Amino acid sequence: MAEPRHLESDLFGATAEAVRAPRAGPRPLADRLRPANLDEVVGQEALLGPAGALRAMLARSSLPSLILWGPPGVGKTTIARLLAEAAGLHFHAISAVFSGVADLKKAFEEAGRRRGRTLLFVDEVHRFNRAQQDGFLPFVEDGTITLVGATTENPSFALNGALLSRCQVLVLTRLDEAALEGLLTRAEALEARPLPLTPEARAALCAMADGDGRYLLNLAEQLLAIPPGAALDLAALQSLLARRAALYDKDREEHFNLISALHKSMRGSDPDAALYWFARMLTGGEDPRYIARRLLRFAAEDVGAADPRALPLAIAAWESYERLGSPEGELALAQLVLHLATAPKSNAVYKAFGAAMRAAKETGSLMPPAHILNAPTKLMKELGYGGGYQYDHDAEDAFSGQNYFPDGMARQSFYTPTDRGAEAAIGERMARWNAARRKR
Repeated sequence: MAEPRHLESDLFGATAEAVRAPRAGPRPLADRLRPANLDEVVGQEALLGPAGALRAMLARSSLPSLILWGPPGVGKTTIARLLAEAAGLHFHAISAVFSGVADLKKAFEEAGRRRGRTLLFVDEVHRFNRAQQDGFLPFVEDGTITLVGATTENPSFALNGALLSRCQVLVLTRLDEAALEGLLTRAEALEARPLPLTPEARAALCAMADGDGRYLLNLAEQLLAIPPGAALDLAALQSLLARRAALYDKDREEHFNLISALHKSMRGSDPDAALYWFARMLTGGEDPRYIARRLLRFAAEDVGAADPRALPLAIAAWESYERLGSPEGELALAQLVLHLATAPKSNAVYKAFGAAMRAAKETGSLMPPAHILNAPTKLMKELGYGGGYQYDHDAEDAFSGQNYFPDGMARQSFYTPTDRGAEAAIGERMARWNAARRKR
């Protein structure tokens, strides 16, 4: 591959020479530990390991436009920079937070003069509006730029379909315990001193970072600034440093991920997992009323007639929260989560309703059979309304077995109870009624 060009641009368009100029103060630890090549990137083996997708692209000397999707602090910017170096491309970086149409136009003009030898890195690419995203299309298509966009948001929702169709989406994962421990080891080697932590506190430090390598190194830098002394235990560490706030955005992907996890944990009858995801949503700042609405839906959709108590209990828990507020009212919702997770499950009502709706749309305006119509006038009686109706309470077992579907419409079966919970008894009754209906 060709040697990389080193006239890089930072987020504000400054050249690499300006960026590399002596700084007024010391460089942060995270900056000093920035990987010098792709082999030094930790935690993304699926992309950068021997069989990784990015390794294969570089080996073929064919680097397409990419969208790097992943949480903060996992190396998106670093990987983009190192890809440019490995592919021998000029690296030009802009941020959608600080850039506008004029910045994009300038970047495209400069890339045009380099004749297809530019990797344009766009940080927070999802922050560009639809028109700005469309502006990339002709320059990606004609090869003026190799676009590498970085985003923390789900590209399916945050990016235009046209732009996505011209890029490969690569998913970067949060750093696991081994990757975070590797970063701490590098930091200690660079500073030539160990972190002043007990083993328990060291494990807690990694947990505080919540998969964010940059945040972990910022925490480590604070600890390495402490004068040498006794190792900090867990309590001392917690009093000194703050845990990273959990990723949660109430109107974006994490919101939908967690409510899906809660719903499916309850459906899977796992009360412990369900309670965990419920707690994750609360600690992330979710409105308990939203959770209450979803629990009410679950009671009807996934528990249904298998436990007829579920629906009134869901309403009672929601009402309890409204009366008590937070945090006391959240206990009622937690009780409901456990009840729904441990209840027998049935979606038979849900399926039956859907089937009935489809049949109603297909059959149009068929009239009910005459014998179940009321006849409040003489004319209606003469027309046969109500004629031949059998009063079920007068029949054996209070069951007449008459037909209640429209004339000209074959009888259909929508509701098939399960053998779980209260529906087992319902199924037995329906079986007896069906047998009696066939006889009569």
